[in-house]
Amino acid sequence: MSALTLDNIDLQLLAQLQTNTALSNQELAERVHVSPPTCLRRVKRLKDTGLIEREIAVLSTDKLASELGHGLTAVVEITLDRQDQAALEAFEQRVAPIDAVQQCYRVSPGPDFCLVVHAANMPDYLALTQQLFTADANVRNVKSFFSLKRSKFGASLPLPESL
Repeated sequence: MSALTLDNIDLQLLAQLQTNTALSNQELAERVHVSPPTCLRRVKRLKDTGLIEREIAVLSTDKLASELGHGLTAVVEITLDRQDQAALEAFEQRVAPIDAVQQCYRVSPGPDFCLVVHAANMPDYLALTQQLFTADANVRNVKSFFSLKRSKFGASLPLPESL
């Protein structure tokens, strides 16, 4: 991975791509006022350097709920018994492969971790908590907050308009 120096065109590309990765190269180039080959080269560089990690589809929870049922989302605070580096990393490795754990943050002060968890229903959530928290002797405390309504969701990072 090579070093990366961003300029205003890169910021414009990133802002556009955070909103819609399905734009054609031609349309993206027009929006940021560069030629299509320049646009393609710059986007490739942003991907190659790891600044763009991946491209995903954001699903509509409301429309999915009408097909599959509402499910539940919880913000879960986790406090570990031991907080040494090995214990913290072991917990992160434990939750990383679990699809129901959508986000995991190591936080301070207060709990050691905050997770955003999505489960199809309460029995699935219970099974998940038993798998992740009850079976782990190093988890001292679990506090769950269940979402009643998602008021805002965003995945875009705020970017300056220019450098």
